[in-house]
Amino acid sequence: MITTDKTKIDKILDRGVVVGALPSTDAFRNRLLSGDKLRFYIGADPTSTALHLSHAKNYMLLEEFRKLGHEVIVLIGDFTARIGDPSDKTTARKQLKRADVVENVESWLVQIKPLMDFTAKNNPPLIKYNHDWLSKLTMEDVVKLASHFTVQRMLERDMFEKRMQSQKPIFLHEFMYPLMQGYDSVAMDVDVEMCGTDQTFNALAGRTLLRKMKGREKFVLTVNLMENPVTKELMSKSRGTGVFLDSSSFDMYGSIMSQPDEMIEILLVNNTRLPLSDVKKIKDMENQRDAKMLTALEITRIFHGEEQAKKAQEKFVKLVQKKEPIDDVPEVVVDSDSIDLFAILIACIGESESKSQIRRLVDQNAVKIDGKVVSVLNHSFDIPESGLMIAVGKKRWFRIKLK
Repeated sequence: MITTDKTKIDKILDRGVVVGALPSTDAFRNRLLSGDKLRFYIGADPTSTALHLSHAKNYMLLEEFRKLGHEVIVLIGDFTARIGDPSDKTTARKQLKRADVVENVESWLVQIKPLMDFTAKNNPPLIKYNHDWLSKLTMEDVVKLASHFTVQRMLERDMFEKRMQSQKPIFLHEFMYPLMQGYDSVAMDVDVEMCGTDQTFNALAGRTLLRKMKGREKFVLTVNLMENPVTKELMSKSRGTGVFLDSSSFDMYGSIMSQPDEMIEILLVNNTRLPLSDVKKIKDMENQRDAKMLTALEITRIFHGEEQAKKAQEKFVKLVQKKEPIDDVPEVVVDSDSIDLFAILIACIGESESKSQIRRLVDQNAVKIDGKVVSVLNHSFDIPESGLMIAVGKKRWFRIKLK
């Protein structure tokens, strides 16, 4: 049965996750109200082992459409990942080996399971891999696909135009990416493609191919990117920034607590399904730390369950806010009350990692002092009597104490 309840549909479309639909949002809304069963999909390339919260909100949205009764597909771009999507890139992406992609896929499926009911008896989400059809295309097939597009249209992509202006190379295989992603729509015969706003060009390529090859129309449903409204920084798996889904409950809670205050509303709107009236109340709380704690607890609960989320909060309060000792965090004693970050890291992890490895951790925003990211290796710190808490990556915590 397809749910056509207007209130439920409006609640999904008007929450703020959906940016719009092509050819129009009104046409898409009317199609949902018609009672037709639609086939949705969203694809992602497994270019790293971890997804982040900006990916999570896409799968949460896809699950909402599934609960309305529509068929939904989680597409793993295990072939397109090896081409490299040029979106928002000033240089070509590094091409991956198939073994790397397969390893990443296994991790991804574990991470999205809390967000979608893959065990549903009726109409469960489907998982597909575009290697299954793209690897079978012949050269003749690819030439036919390419014949539907002009070089001028490909050059309309912002990143290509920017590269040309800065005299940076555009590789021929990068032109192939929209063709391959576009063909996914044809191979799966979809009605709706969900994509981030940065993927609109690729999704429209699929709309073109579906129309020309099968005489069918496809809606392109664009969803927002979780951008910091002040710094304009995006969560990025390639840059290692954001809150990652493979984190432990404690690390996830701590990562959310380290997000700036202006991200509270964005996190609540995108990564929870609390009513928007409750979101506003939390966002407007006088004590923003308390607001962030509510946010961290709710999101951690979605991924790790109620019990683990509460334990993570208790541990965070004790360890980071109250700076009380707990059994599983080692103490590192230093002689000076002023010390730079490199010296702190050497004191914590010893000589087991090279200076270049330590610098890489800092560059990837993987080092936090008292819950705040530190991005300058030679930054000096004053060590208070109560000590400092340092997180190195997702799994290593230390307490820095004065001798």
